[in-house]
Amino acid sequence: MKRSTTALATVLALTGISAHSAELRMSWWGGDSRHVATQAALEVCGAKTGHSIKPEFTGWGGHLEKVTTQLAGGTEADIMQLNWPWLPIFSPDGTNLVDLNTLSDTIDLSNWNEAAIAQATLGGKLNGLAASQTGMIYWFNQDIYEQAGLALPTSIDDLVTAAAVFEDKLGEGYFPFYLVGEDVVKWLQNVVAQSTGKGLIDDSTMTVAYTQDELVAGIEMYQMLVDAKVTPSWPDAAAAGNVQLYENPSWADGHYAGTYVWDSTYFKYAEPLTVGTLVPSGLLSVEGGSNDGVYRKASMVFSLSKNSDNLEAAAQVLNCLLNEPEGITAMGTARGLPASKAAQAQLAADGSIVDIQTEANDMVLQASGPEVSAYAEHPEVRSLMTDTLELFAYGELSAQEAAEEIILGTNEVLEKYK
Repeated sequence: MKRSTTALATVLALTGISAHSAELRMSWWGGDSRHVATQAALEVCGAKTGHSIKPEFTGWGGHLEKVTTQLAGGTEADIMQLNWPWLPIFSPDGTNLVDLNTLSDTIDLSNWNEAAIAQATLGGKLNGLAASQTGMIYWFNQDIYEQAGLALPTSIDDLVTAAAVFEDKLGEGYFPFYLVGEDVVKWLQNVVAQSTGKGLIDDSTMTVAYTQDELVAGIEMYQMLVDAKVTPSWPDAAAAGNVQLYENPSWADGHYAGTYVWDSTYFKYAEPLTVGTLVPSGLLSVEGGSNDGVYRKASMVFSLSKNSDNLEAAAQVLNCLLNEPEGITAMGTARGLPASKAAQAQLAADGSIVDIQTEANDMVLQASGPEVSAYAEHPEVRSLMTDTLELFAYGELSAQEAAEEIILGTNEVLEKYK
């Protein structure tokens, strides 16, 4: 009997199936395509590892509140898809989630670059693995720029020059760029980071790193773009319907010929175009800038519960989902271009990733700039900055008042985490 059991264990080890089947849970948010892909991946990885995994999925709305409640009560899933900026909220010192470094014999951590590992490390503990790494870059409608007789911009000054040419050669209503709403928040951090070499938040002091004058300069640069007719103003965009840019007829027909959005959203903005071709253009330089000011982050991470009764089994499943052929095929690009090198290589080889996605992501990964703090994505910080910049755009606040409000309000949020 002992000999038979040993033989069985050997066979299971060779096939990757655990001799002890575990019952696990995995939670995530997303749309239908992500739900379908993830459930398929759980089936194949469950079969490969010998574990059963119960899927728990929702839409985006309410997911933060759900996970917060579960973590507070110790009832969270064994494997969790978490938004990257939630990590310091849930695990400020890295002790409230599993340190994945302790499972490196099971999970091949070498598939993630240093930046991805660093962004998910708190208190020296790796609390998550990036599903994908994404960043904000400029995208332009190449055909519209060619109609205007212009090369694609490489600097902010080029945008200003393009605005005058667009109005002269293409007519009223054509803009070389579109910057409205929450994207202004990320853009502001890009240009100020270029000018100062600093990110918005200094994690060592848990305060805003920018001075009021530095923020004012960035805010005034945005107003300069509006005044030069580089972009429609925030109020004008709202008056025209306040719809998402990719749903806007002026985007589809080329009247808005550029934007600043995540590299991972290529298809969302390219597919609606009825005129022209969308191409990535990296990051535009600011005069006197010392770096690219890239706003780069993990789009989402996978974390393991410290309350899991089957941690090794959860690690086996997670490695299958992210690093092994069966899981990679099933997961596909449901969460964007994978951060795992093994997944990227496999999906590129089988044609699941188009060249322009890789080109745009390479621009993000190769760009320079200060590290983005997860607290810059804190829901309260993001909301504060968006609301304050909107008030500025509507003339309710001066640039000085807006900068002061951002600094004071953000520091108040950060005070809770000191």
